[in-house]
Amino acid sequence: MMKKLLLACAAICAASAQPLWAQARPQMERVPDRPAGEGEGPYTTLLIRSATLIDGTGAPPEGPVDIVVEGNRIARIVRGGNARVAADRVIDAAGMYVLPGFIDVHGHNGDPDKAPQPSYGFKLWLAHGVTTVRGVGFGWGPNDPSIDQKRRSAANTITAPRLFAYAVPGDVWPEGAVDTPEKGRAWVRWIAARGYDGVKFFNNEPPHILAAILDEAEKQKLGSVAHLGQRGVAEVNARKAVELGLDGVTHFYGHFESLLDGSAIPQYPADFNYLDEQSRFAWVARLADQVGEPGSKAWNDYIDFLIDHKVTLSPTFNIYSASRDVMRARNLEWHEKYTLPQLMQFYSPSLTNHGSYYHDWTSEDETAWRNFYRKWFDLTREFKNRGGRVTAGSDPGYIYQTWGFAYIGELEMLREAGLTPLEVIRAATIDGARELQDPKGGEPAFGSIAEGKLADLVIVPENPLANLKVLYGTGHRRLNRETNQLETVGGVRWTIKDGVVFDAPALLESVAQMVAEEKRKQGAIATQ
Repeated sequence: MMKKLLLACAAICAASAQPLWAQARPQMERVPDRPAGEGEGPYTTLLIRSATLIDGTGAPPEGPVDIVVEGNRIARIVRGGNARVAADRVIDAAGMYVLPGFIDVHGHNGDPDKAPQPSYGFKLWLAHGVTTVRGVGFGWGPNDPSIDQKRRSAANTITAPRLFAYAVPGDVWPEGAVDTPEKGRAWVRWIAARGYDGVKFFNNEPPHILAAILDEAEKQKLGSVAHLGQRGVAEVNARKAVELGLDGVTHFYGHFESLLDGSAIPQYPADFNYLDEQSRFAWVARLADQVGEPGSKAWNDYIDFLIDHKVTLSPTFNIYSASRDVMRARNLEWHEKYTLPQLMQFYSPSLTNHGSYYHDWTSEDETAWRNFYRKWFDLTREFKNRGGRVTAGSDPGYIYQTWGFAYIGELEMLREAGLTPLEVIRAATIDGARELQDPKGGEPAFGSIAEGKLADLVIVPENPLANLKVLYGTGHRRLNRETNQLETVGGVRWTIKDGVVFDAPALLESVAQMVAEEKRKQGAIATQ
């Protein structure tokens, strides 16, 4: 059975440049129009009173601060409070913290087998303060909904973050695979004309075609980011891709292959099989044993190279975190109420579902991954310490990582990697905005709290610099030492996108209702 499955996988993969899990999918449902009462505004004047401000640039908190929003823009910031203004709505944020809207630079939302209604993911993102998402991508094929969703979100006619749409070479257009440099350039011009913002690579292109696509993308002011998959990494590792003009590296792929100690290409075990994901991901962790130690000349030279070329790293630590403790990931406290049953089923070990590779996951595999993370953290921290830009992406919908919750998990792991709390918030806000805006030129209109910027804001009752866990939709559970009673604190209270105020707990409740309804349907089917 396994041999037949792998042969089928190989045949499908050979027929297309897309990753296997992106092919032959049914269509997603259309996102419904934003209903009345789900998000209010923008207002002629909105006043946020008496908050403590964390502006996203790395500046320390300050407060009390009044923020005056007119339409979808921040009009005034009154330090010390007491703004004298007639407002259509006042949010009393005394004792609360206001931050820029968060930016998830690695989003997916296009698999009907897991979550057929895109608003499920959109609402979970907004409920966790995420006001901008880069889709890499939001869908696949000629019916990709990314541009339609992007435009409707920009008009605030759907409940969704601001969307940036990236496409994979050869996808979404009618001309088939990109197999020459000329077709690569034509494809780039085609997606640019249709409103896409950038290119996502899976390392399926030979170097001469990759170079042409990257060159044309720069000319068209499109961004570029790569998951440097293992099938192509012998020819194009991260160093090579950056030399060819790549803007950003996501995940860990390509880094350690650029730091090999004693061989030119990775050394695979004799029984390795890339199409067997248990083999693929179990081996990945052992790759760390083939590179030198942090602080060596090779490491220092590589980090300097990345910084000299102004590369952005969006590590997505969270998406592989189950590899070091799959039992914890399977039992995360939000699954019961907020993870769809079909999504939970997708996460379960499987021969066909991408990322569901825990077929026989052992303590040895988890130990290898914990050791792998140490070097991955070291690389990211040193890159950051030398001035490199790190951003926050969650890659949700795989490996027990549910939308929104996964993003806060990524912030926690950036902290674990060695970013300070203020650096974590900067990675999640202005640095993410600049990664998205840099290819277009100019300073982003979002990502920090300043007069004239878009009113993308997150209001939280607790201090996230003291405890990032207070950003989870399920809040933070702690013991009240005065009453000896357990209490739950935190959770985002309001998310404001383009001046539209969303009640974050209400969004979470609507998601909980989606999950309950799906469980009811599945129960009825099982009974029948």
